[in-house]
Amino acid sequence: MELSCLQENLKQGLFVAGHIAGRNLNLPILNNVMIEAKGGDIKIVTTNLEIGITCGIRGKIEKDGSFTVDSKVFTDYINLLPNKKVSMIRSENNLKIVCDSYRTKIRGQSSEEFPLIPAVGRSVCYRAEASEFKRALSQVIFAVSPGESRMELAGVFFGFNQGKLILAATDSYRLAEKELKIKNENNSDQNIIIPAKTLQEVIRILSGARDGGAEGEGGQEINFYISENQILFTVKSTEVVSRLIEGQYPDYKQIIPKSNKTSALVDRAGLIRAVKASSLFSKTGINDINLDFPQNKNQVVVSSASGQTGESVTSLEASVKGEDNGIVVNYHYLLDGLNNIEGENVKIEIIDNNTPCVLRPEKEKDYLYIVMPIKQ
Repeated sequence: MELSCLQENLKQGLFVAGHIAGRNLNLPILNNVMIEAKGGDIKIVTTNLEIGITCGIRGKIEKDGSFTVDSKVFTDYINLLPNKKVSMIRSENNLKIVCDSYRTKIRGQSSEEFPLIPAVGRSVCYRAEASEFKRALSQVIFAVSPGESRMELAGVFFGFNQGKLILAATDSYRLAEKELKIKNENNSDQNIIIPAKTLQEVIRILSGARDGGAEGEGGQEINFYISENQILFTVKSTEVVSRLIEGQYPDYKQIIPKSNKTSALVDRAGLIRAVKASSLFSKTGINDINLDFPQNKNQVVVSSASGQTGESVTSLEASVKGEDNGIVVNYHYLLDGLNNIEGENVKIEIIDNNTPCVLRPEKEKDYLYIVMPIKQ
């Protein structure tokens, strides 16, 4: 193997692909990144057996071949080089690197032992605008369950339906749902669950896309290809392959209230401040704060009290409709929802203190967030 490319291209490829190569004691080659030069294409490849990432980079190939080297050592070294041409030659069990006045050898392993990245068929393709998809994903992924006792809750539900993609995540204490427009030439509907770790990598890759600018923000698309138990994401020269989570996602639609007895439209930034102020006086381990909607006062009252620290009451101007009402919720979960709703105002809907509290943006109908009440 013999090739050359610019340092900035190699650095970008390693940023995209190198992140998932970790400390694997059982299979040390998984700590490596594979450099592959074949058929005119240069690729940087990594895998942790659950996720595989391939990033194509521009360069010149003198001799086809492939080789693997320790991802951290290689990435750290490449990041220190000047932004000039980097030449790489495989010599037995070493990768020789030359850039300007820098010369080095990094010991590596044959790529024959490197696990194959599963191939995913491309007959059914869904497409979304990349920046919109990243935004939508960020608005739900925080609600995924951190534990793996219920595997289906450790992922995000993807429901492909008639030109729409429904994203949903829940840890059984709160739920986030987002609707996104997509393109689907095959007009096929299906539901899948994708591990949160995979989607965090996709968000990271889309956030670090070097050519954000006019084209990246406005026209760049991300493609989805789904097989029986794998999904492939492609964006430009980057491919991410991941296993899917088996099982049935909970029928979360049944917990979304169909109506409300009280609704309030309130300034989002003001509510966030009031919730943070009350959180200082919530009970340790319970994290409870009260939201009260006194009838005919056009106010939302945020309060909390603790025998150890004291109490806090904040009254906010709001447009309130319906009955005299109130609910007790976990302030962490409430803040997560408020921070992921866009726009100046947020709409709060409740039935009573025994049913979920619903948060929605004032103007958009494609997002909702639900917090379960703390029952007194």
